[in-house]
Amino acid sequence: MQPAKSMKDIQTEVDTYISQFKEGYFSPLAMLARMTEELGELSREVNHYYGEKPKKSTEEEKAIEEELGDMLFVLICFANSLNIDLEEAHDRVMKKFSTRDKDRWTRIEE
Repeated sequence: MQPAKSMKDIQTEVDTYISQFKEGYFSPLAMLARMTEELGELSREVNHYYGEKPKKSTEEEKAIEEELGDMLFVLICFANSLNIDLEEAHDRVMKKFSTRDKDRWTRIEE
């Protein structure tokens, strides 16, 4: 079993991969378009599994896990291209949820 990767490790891994190509990261607008495209593919898969639109027999089987992986890759590329540390971004969001939104949802009784 491989040791767990931190988000910083994952961002570095993606950066190492992208850095081997002359093109580098896409522009922020192109990255947003790619993310939107991947979100559409994820939406399609979720609709096939949980919605009212089954796949056609001629359609390739893709997993939600694969589409989430694609979304994550593009999100990491986006963050890397803007020099955003996703661990710091995550910590900021969790602090916001644990302070501003701490009483927003009904807690499970212990």
